[in-house]
Amino acid sequence: QVHLVESGGGLVQPGGSLRLSCAAFGSIFASNVMGWFRQAPGKDRELVASITIDSRRNYADFVKGRFTISRDNAKKTVYLQMNILKPEDTAVYYCAYGLGPEPNWVSWGQGTQVTVSS
Repeated sequence: QVHLVESGGGLVQPGGSLRLSCAAFGSIFASNVMGWFRQAPGKDRELVASITIDSRRNYADFVKGRFTISRDNAKKTVYLQMNILKPEDTAVYYCAYGLGPEPNWVSWGQGTQVTVSS
């Protein structure tokens, strides 16, 4: 019922920046959480950051101080600003929509590839 469309992935050098966008289509509940996950080859999918409708944010330890999650409720869009990128940040990044507070992740984007390499 909620469709997520991601964009902004690509190839970047170590230390560089990328901004991912995720546009949501469909009914967005008032009590919701948007999140960014990533999955590197051979590894499990992990939560990168999440943000509630009132902009309460949560970050994984490995991105604190480097990544920033934000959202524009009017545009139904969530962003992930990624700075000081490292090779270990290379992964497929997925946008997700959930129902809080737990949250229960109910919708996923198709994923966008982020490659950090010199």
